[in-house]
Amino acid sequence: MSALGAELSAIAAAAFAAEGLSQSFGQVTRSDRPDLAQFQCNGALAAAKEAKANPRAVADKIAARLKTNSLFAKVAIAGPGFINLDVTDGALTARGAALAKDARLGAPETGRGKTIVVDFGGPNIAKPMHVGHLRSAILGDCLQRLYRANAWTVVSDIHLGDWGLQMGQLISEIGHRGIAPIYFDANVSGPYPAESPVTMDDLEEIYPAAVAACQADEGRLNEARQATAELQAGRAGYRALWKHFFNVSKFGLDREYGSLGAHFDMWKGEASVDPIVGPMIEDLKARGIATVSEGALVVHVERNTDKKEMPPLILVKQDGAVLYGTTDLATIIDRVREQNPDLILYVVDQRQHLHFEQVFRAAEKAGITGKAVLEHAGFGTMNGTDGKPFKTRAGGVMKLFDLIAMATTEAEKRLAEQGIGADYSADERADIAKKVAIATIKFADLSNYRHTDYVFDLERFSRFEGKTGPYLQYAAVRIQSILRRAAGEGHAIGEPAIRSPEERTLFLQLLSLPDAMAAAEKGRAPNILCDYTFTLAQQYSRFYAEHHILSEPDAAIRASRLGLCRLTLAALVKTLAILGIEVPQRM
Repeated sequence: MSALGAELSAIAAAAFAAEGLSQSFGQVTRSDRPDLAQFQCNGALAAAKEAKANPRAVADKIAARLKTNSLFAKVAIAGPGFINLDVTDGALTARGAALAKDARLGAPETGRGKTIVVDFGGPNIAKPMHVGHLRSAILGDCLQRLYRANAWTVVSDIHLGDWGLQMGQLISEIGHRGIAPIYFDANVSGPYPAESPVTMDDLEEIYPAAVAACQADEGRLNEARQATAELQAGRAGYRALWKHFFNVSKFGLDREYGSLGAHFDMWKGEASVDPIVGPMIEDLKARGIATVSEGALVVHVERNTDKKEMPPLILVKQDGAVLYGTTDLATIIDRVREQNPDLILYVVDQRQHLHFEQVFRAAEKAGITGKAVLEHAGFGTMNGTDGKPFKTRAGGVMKLFDLIAMATTEAEKRLAEQGIGADYSADERADIAKKVAIATIKFADLSNYRHTDYVFDLERFSRFEGKTGPYLQYAAVRIQSILRRAAGEGHAIGEPAIRSPEERTLFLQLLSLPDAMAAAEKGRAPNILCDYTFTLAQQYSRFYAEHHILSEPDAAIRASRLGLCRLTLAALVKTLAILGIEVPQRM
């Protein structure tokens, strides 16, 4: 089924076209003054400017055409030429009934026949996940869910940091400690032990020590650089150590991302495109796209239109090591070959925007993008209540695992305050607390526009009232409870109908779900879905407060209200699922 907003826009566009004006002026949106109208079309003002006509006169002509359509209960002109529109209750009811029968709830098929690669995550192996990885994980996972819901073919890639200087730092530190000498013996080329010489706990201690050693001693830093270059050149012992680092780290990362409900289709890293890097560099050199500058191989990406300096993208450093930009270019080649995507979306910190601008320009200059559009969906920082980047109480970087534990403890406290789960089993209470904790963290993040920095206030975002994840979970659980009671009491569920202003408002919100999903995709903006879901929950609460449902004596009215409950629940569950939030069976 088509979205109501799109349907109304098509009708208005035809009216403008009939007057010899561009159809683009027919955009219809939800009214920003719902006390005056349900929908509005402001195109007459822009159309009049283009046609050098009086805006009110243009609006009169468009309104006259719209009044002939039986879909509209009201067509009125306000101000200099704003067109206000109301849809008949009959039309809303019919479309609500169709929505209730649609398993996809009218989700826009914006991606039918198209493929997107969503690049998010990006942790370095050998390091535990911390809150700095949180926004990429939450935003990236939400966007991949949204694109799938909108009928795109989605391939998500964690794109691990597994091929840079940190690998050389680890290898050289392990060499200094004499942990596994076989991997450093130049006379040994394998086979190497199947079991890793280090655990994830070992790596958590070794990595910061290695970094500290390199910062304190230029000689140690040069060793790490040399080890990085030899790893990338294919030294067998170093490659074997690298595989252990990767496997040990993947186990931990799987657990951490799994705790957030975030999953990837591909677990590739920079190392996966190493076979592509050499031929790519030779090709770029042969075509004169890559040139030597101050001893390094670079791609110049500045343009005549640039208003500020644009540094070249460095492909190979003086010491022969490749950089992130090099592997990012090779990864584009790999993705174009393997997925042939229409869009590659990089969900990465906004502070990396210059890097991606360089990479995208180099890719376009090299002609390696295929049909793919390259886009950086950047985001701001998650801060503590002091306005600074979120840290532990001791001032250190907080591990993601510890943040989830904190949120779970706070959720348990909130559940106890609400008297929820006192008679549930310990396992069920723990499961509910975990789901509430994840909802707290995710909604706090996603409800803010991604470009903005935001303050993560655990106490505020874990409440069961206000614009929070737990509030939305509780709203859905309450409807589930009503429907379970209805089934237990043998009440029929019918098609939803409009008999009151509260029902009409709820219908309008439900029918705008496809528009919200399309807008969230267009802006790469999950906060639009958060706003939609919160408004839906509030409007349902008003409907519930004003109407008898299970206690309604008229069977037909009760059935239609139960139908409206069921449709509202379906929309809540769908949008929360896109946000990555689970709804408990009861609370």
